[in-house]
Amino acid sequence: MPTDKKITIYEIAKEAGVSPATVSRVLTGNANVKQEKKEKVLELIKKYNFKPSAVARGLSDTKSRIIGIIVADVRNTYYADMYVACENAANKEGYSVMLMNSFGRVDMEIRQLEKLVQWQADAIIHMGGAVDSLTTDPSFAKEVKRLLGSKPLVVTGKLDNTDCYQVRIDAAAAMDMLVQHLVSNGNRRIALVGGRLNVESTYIKYNEFKKLAAELGLESGSLYTDNFGGYGIDEGTASMNELIEKFKKEGAALPEALICINDSTAAGVIKSLRKHGIRIPEDISVVSYDNTDLCEVVEPSLTSVAYDYEKYGKTLVRTAIDVADGLEAKRQILVKPSGLMVRKSSNIRR
Repeated sequence: MPTDKKITIYEIAKEAGVSPATVSRVLTGNANVKQEKKEKVLELIKKYNFKPSAVARGLSDTKSRIIGIIVADVRNTYYADMYVACENAANKEGYSVMLMNSFGRVDMEIRQLEKLVQWQADAIIHMGGAVDSLTTDPSFAKEVKRLLGSKPLVVTGKLDNTDCYQVRIDAAAAMDMLVQHLVSNGNRRIALVGGRLNVESTYIKYNEFKKLAAELGLESGSLYTDNFGGYGIDEGTASMNELIEKFKKEGAALPEALICINDSTAAGVIKSLRKHGIRIPEDISVVSYDNTDLCEVVEPSLTSVAYDYEKYGKTLVRTAIDVADGLEAKRQILVKPSGLMVRKSSNIRR
């Protein structure tokens, strides 16, 4: 039954679980609104006998055309490449971007989300940090829901119990490429280096590696999968130093090949190997993920899984804009690697 309660377009939007701009589009008869959302808005308009002002009707034209982007650390070459790809894609759509660097700190991510809402970003893209976690922190998810309301959030990992959209790299397919390459070159003793198992993409790669090892008949005693540590150059160096020391104490031969969690870790691994006089690829092959500029800087040049950063950035931005405009968008999108860039670090047969 209609009521005389005073209500605003923002309250209609909140109760309907949509943006104020979506309510405005319903009021003006814009076709770019999903039927389910349209019916919910119309139901609430009738319920509250809502009479929109001219300002409320015109809200669909008051978008900021800004997309907020939160990254774990833009100094990391992977995040730098991703950010540039998103910025280029946004510019082509007539949007500007606002970069926030969280340094992987959850408290900063929360503050940055709050700021982006206050500054009226139309949508937010979140790369790295809390959204990379294998298990979502319930308190973080609750805070995200409180802060964002119906504002679109697109993540490159996952965020359970929220209304976010996921655009992620197919980590299992990336591991498949590296293992097939190494095994085809005769490598049987393989080690994984870097990363942490509480990070979803690392966890997926770890389990895919174990599955492939069983399928390809690699002996479990020849696989080394506990060399974790982190994602940077220093962590890669430290992990490799520990691995070399471990094999020296045991009097065992080094692995024939190393799969590093990313190019930064691989750069650190190569630094350690060269310091210890271990030749690449003659004594040991090194491969990695992300195909960043580091691959051509290190010596020897680094074999790495490549991604189409332009396509990845475009997909993230297009998803964010579509959701902000009330259009249909896929909840989960897996981005396949574009190929394996074979370079000197693994270009040898055993």
